[in-house]
Amino acid sequence: MDRPVLTFGKKEHIVSRKTIDKLFGGGNRSMVAFPIRMVYMKAERTDVPVEVMVSVSKRHFKRAVKRNRVKRQIREAYRKNKAILVSEVEKCENRKFALAFIYLADELMTSETIEESIKKLLTRLSEKVADTHHNEQDS
Repeated sequence: MDRPVLTFGKKEHIVSRKTIDKLFGGGNRSMVAFPIRMVYMKAERTDVPVEVMVSVSKRHFKRAVKRNRVKRQIREAYRKNKAILVSEVEKCENRKFALAFIYLADELMTSETIEESIKKLLTRLSEKVADTHHNEQDS
């Protein structure tokens, strides 16, 4: 049995300003599993099936130490559970996604809480991808 690759390399990070602007430019979908909101869109020209960025507002955490901790928790939760979504996206040829995870809470949360909400979001998106893939095959 193939084990999923549990890495989160540089290629999987969104670094393009153009992609970030498109992602937050409006017209894209989002879903919330408190304390995280996920904004997503279909992406073009990426080497990987899913590109990700993480955002924690300075309004919620003035100190960079706390913001960095939350970002690290989110990246770790994504790294552990990305196979939920990536496996589904890889089934669909020519389908790539860009995701942004935005932290909504005003206080620090446990890693388990963050991981649970990341799992919920990835599962919901992978179900949507599966549904659209099956509908495209039927037509």
